Amino acid sequence: MKIISIEPVTIGIPYTHDAPRTPSGDGNVRELMDAVYLKVETDAGITGWGEVFAFGSYPIMQAACELVVKPLATGMDAGDIDATMTNLFRRTQGTSGKGPIRHALSGLDIALWDIRGKAEGKPIWRLLGGDGSRRTLPAYASLIRTGAPEHVVTLCRSAVERGYREIKLHERNELTVESVKLAREAVGGDIELMLDTNCAWLPDEVMPMARALAPFGLKWLEEPVYPTDDFRTMARVRAETGVPVAAGENLGTVQEFGCMIDADAVDFIQPDVSKFGGICEMMKAVDVAEAAGVSFTPHSPVYGPGLIATLHIAAAMKQDTICEYYYADLAESPMGSWAVPQDGMFAVPDGPGLGAEVDEDAIARFRLN
Repeated sequence: MKIISIEPVTIGIPYTHDAPRTPSGDGNVRELMDAVYLKVETDAGITGWGEVFAFGSYPIMQAACELVVKPLATGMDAGDIDATMTNLFRRTQGTSGKGPIRHALSGLDIALWDIRGKAEGKPIWRLLGGDGSRRTLPAYASLIRTGAPEHVVTLCRSAVERGYREIKLHERNELTVESVKLAREAVGGDIELMLDTNCAWLPDEVMPMARALAPFGLKWLEEPVYPTDDFRTMARVRAETGVPVAAGENLGTVQEFGCMIDADAVDFIQPDVSKFGGICEMMKAVDVAEAAGVSFTPHSPVYGPGLIATLHIAAAMKQDTICEYYYADLAESPMGSWAVPQDGMFAVPDGPGLGAEVDEDAIARFRLN
């Protein structure tokens, strides 16, 4: 079974959330949830869908798909996923350790697993060794950054009302500690709180911030330091403050995860299937985490095939985990109800492949390219 067509499809979907929109890292207000999906067709008449992590940089990701992945992968074997992906990573080894080309290859890998599942009539979680015991998975509400403690409180209360028992803040300014303090007061002690700073602090800044956050009982402090591979400082945070650390979404390879774990830098590792290399690489990271006794909590603040692939991975794992839901209401879900938690829980698809078909009519309505 050969790959005959690869098409990146860029979409932007309007959304609402229960607080005012505020500028993101580039200074602009995010008006659309943009994404790059990858449509892969085979000579057997089977179509698979993947997702390329884009998050505000979709022109770059689309170019990586069009200029690198499409010409290299067209004509390759869609059935032997491991061999095909290994070949592609080796052929692009100077540029695919991390970044746009690795993200684009991640989307291809997801699409190939969708194709394989459809060809064999099995959901991906079963192909990965899952026994079907996980039909639902707990979701945590991953809040959009607001920059304002009062908006954080509003969103936390909203999430609790919708049934979420775990909530992650994305705050990284001078009011971060105040935001966490008020969030804890708003939700009480029975709700798990996490904080993602997206690498906000330099090594000499992170220790006093971590100590200031310690009293609020965070489940984890995510990516507390820049650069993302400063494992020594992350290890200091854990050892000297007692605050659990989560990281890994911006690492590129399984070997990097091994180095991070060996440095005693993390309690939770967080690769993202749509940027880390796809399902094949994610399952290798699962094995590394399980062998080391480190919790595996996949990163996935997306709404498309990448999110659905994450559910399949979580359903197939030996250890329990929670799945990220970027807390907003899209004007329309391209994956239907599978991509929307109910009462704080995701349902796990059981149809062939991803088990959640992309709504191509919705894609056409929100297409940007």
